[in-house]
Amino acid sequence: MKRLLALFLLLFQIANINSQTNCKDMTQQTENNGDVKVLLHTSMGDVTLLLYGDTPRHTANFVKRVNTGDYDGVLFHRVISDFMIQTGDPTSKNAPKGKMLGAGDSGEQIEAEFLFPKYYHHRGAIAAARQGDNVNPERKSSGSQFYIVTGRKFSPAQMDQMEHKAQMQHKQEVFDRLCSENRDSIMSLRRNRDREGLQALQEKLVKETEELTASAPVIYTPEMREAYVNMGGAPHLDGQYTVYGRVIDGMDVVDKIEKAETDANDRPVEDIKIISAKVIE
Repeated sequence: MKRLLALFLLLFQIANINSQTNCKDMTQQTENNGDVKVLLHTSMGDVTLLLYGDTPRHTANFVKRVNTGDYDGVLFHRVISDFMIQTGDPTSKNAPKGKMLGAGDSGEQIEAEFLFPKYYHHRGAIAAARQGDNVNPERKSSGSQFYIVTGRKFSPAQMDQMEHKAQMQHKQEVFDRLCSENRDSIMSLRRNRDREGLQALQEKLVKETEELTASAPVIYTPEMREAYVNMGGAPHLDGQYTVYGRVIDGMDVVDKIEKAETDANDRPVEDIKIISAKVIE
């Protein structure tokens, strides 16, 4: 908690809190009411996606983009080996080779739908890209750009380390929220140079932080650990970006795209595009 105490005395960086499946059963998971299947016909082969019914804003937006042809012709503009492949930038259509891409969007943002730990960044997960926390503290999603996780495998020891980091981050976010809620009191105590009052409030908020995080710890379930150790993924993104679907067929195509040669901006040297996208039964 030393870091928390130091931040308290420095007036805190105020942040907003935002708000799996068994590895063996992931591909056989029963579909939820409202789930939607989408076929991406790419220049490297076909990929079938399952979009979750319980992330309705993201699923409805994706279906809208498919039905209006927004994804037809877009490039996979950001490809990073052992991490993910990203697409959905409307300005990538017919973009000249070598042009830096990724800043284009639909002009809309989607409210975050974090359902962690139910949905997480396992291999094959589909998630929404977004702007950074500094300009997007509510972590709203891009209206068009999305990525498919390829990731890498993690050892049990690495998962322990990441879990500890996630727990500390969760405590930090809770503490920052409490500081924000008590900002007027803090400023008043500082103006009055009431050190004893500041100390008492500090101890109160630290205690509340411990109580709140103890009742809702951030942990990786045994099933999540199994998935990250045996299948791989990108656990450092969990709780930061909305996961709203997964690949149910064509992961071999995703792997081929991931291994494509890229330039200094992670854009494939030879264009790889979504030729067409359609909702299927």
